[in-house]
Amino acid sequence: MINTTKTTDNWALILSKKDARIAELEALVKYYEGQLLLAKHRQYGSSSEKMNPGQLNLFDEAENTADPERSEPDLEEIVYKRRKQKGKREDDLSALPTETIEYVLPEEDRNCVECGGKLHTMSHDVRRELEIVPASVKVIEYKRAVYSCRACEKNNDHVPIVKAPMPESVIKGSLASPSTVAHIMYQKYVMCSPLYRQEKDWERQGVYLNRQTMANWVNRCSADWLEPLYDRMQLKLLTSEVLHADETVVQVLKEPDKKPQASSYMWLYRTSGDARHPIVLYDYQVSREHIHPKLFLKDFKGYLHADGYAGYHALPVTIIACWVHMRRKFEESLKAMPEADRPGSLAQQALNRIARLFHLETLWAGLPPEERYEKRKSVSMPLAEAFFVWIEGLDVLPKMPIGQARKYALDQRPRLMNVYLDGRCELSNNRAENSIRPFVVGRKNWLFCDTQKGAKASAVVYSMIETAKENGLKPYDYLKFLFETVPQATTGALDSLLPWGDAVPMHCRMPVKAKEGQHGEKKRA
Repeated sequence: MINTTKTTDNWALILSKKDARIAELEALVKYYEGQLLLAKHRQYGSSSEKMNPGQLNLFDEAENTADPERSEPDLEEIVYKRRKQKGKREDDLSALPTETIEYVLPEEDRNCVECGGKLHTMSHDVRRELEIVPASVKVIEYKRAVYSCRACEKNNDHVPIVKAPMPESVIKGSLASPSTVAHIMYQKYVMCSPLYRQEKDWERQGVYLNRQTMANWVNRCSADWLEPLYDRMQLKLLTSEVLHADETVVQVLKEPDKKPQASSYMWLYRTSGDARHPIVLYDYQVSREHIHPKLFLKDFKGYLHADGYAGYHALPVTIIACWVHMRRKFEESLKAMPEADRPGSLAQQALNRIARLFHLETLWAGLPPEERYEKRKSVSMPLAEAFFVWIEGLDVLPKMPIGQARKYALDQRPRLMNVYLDGRCELSNNRAENSIRPFVVGRKNWLFCDTQKGAKASAVVYSMIETAKENGLKPYDYLKFLFETVPQATTGALDSLLPWGDAVPMHCRMPVKAKEGQHGEKKRA
């Protein structure tokens, strides 16, 4: 006799296993579809991280923050005095030297065609054009007089020799001049022009200056004249209480015990937005091990903005994790799903919640750190805590993009919430990413460093250039000034040559551009 109950149970078990397998395969198909969509977006899509302005309308901020018993605020009426568009061109050209070419009628032609009377100058028609003077190359010969005493030459065994004072050369026995070395550095590290391109450009100007010579000049001048300033900037950087850090790969062909294809790293450390004198420092190292930031920041005690890389977590400082990095995980999750499924999805809801926090930061950007801290504590911090409670309760598959974004956010939660410890801290590490971007753009052109000495020189030169830019200096003029001044300077005078120093001349500074439409006054209503 057949046991029908047992047979039914067997079929039910088989069907349940098949259903589970089907569900597993369906989840796997959705995962691979998401990965395919994400890969296509990374290859062909926009890389912008700007949020849709319309998302701010999704917030029910008015209902959540309304307080019927609170008194009405004082009204503030803003009265703007706008200048006409004509004034903008005047501002743009005000810092440039002007050469005037005047056209007048000959004396014999200044008679009226009607009555024959003498014409007088009534006004002028003025047309302005920008004139470009291409770079030119010339040889400067320094000729120093050497003096001796005729009487001593005749009567004494010892003849004193006196030489006229002359500035020290940037590299002894070399054709290198301050302007030449500054030009080479500017072209490579600001304009991203590799030395082999510069070599061809020099050749077109009738000068044969090979790339090996230029590389030697850059390395030598960096070590002799820029590194002492770099060391002083590092000491000042470590006295800050809030810093940002980031790192990126760099390929160095000739490193001991490493293949040419192996990756080395360029680390970046910089001051925060509240720093009086911004400092941006690059540090070349052979690996991504945590020992490198630990040694560089050994005297630093404070808050360090960083991404989710675990190497920073071993440092004896308070790590401020980056909300932008965490937001990218949810953006990738959103991009990994079909467009029809995106509105209202969990990834979209997460992005909306994060966007609200950044919107509040925009509103408080001009506040003093103490006041910003209080605003965050009362308004932003509860929203952030509610966000983590919400994602904790999400029921999602861990291998799906939304599950990976959820895990990253929860893993980083303590460090993400550290931003609320101090009003000077920031929600993102964008300052470090923006400062390391010039190096990344340049790397796409010159691809690699040949030697460790060249990689270190690149770190020092990038540090001087990016710090100069942050302090409103013209990179080329500042480098030229340093190579003219540092070889003659004493050790005690070096501090005054830093980008914010009193000895930096005005011609090295960028002109202050008037902000159009910001000339106004406020009055109470």
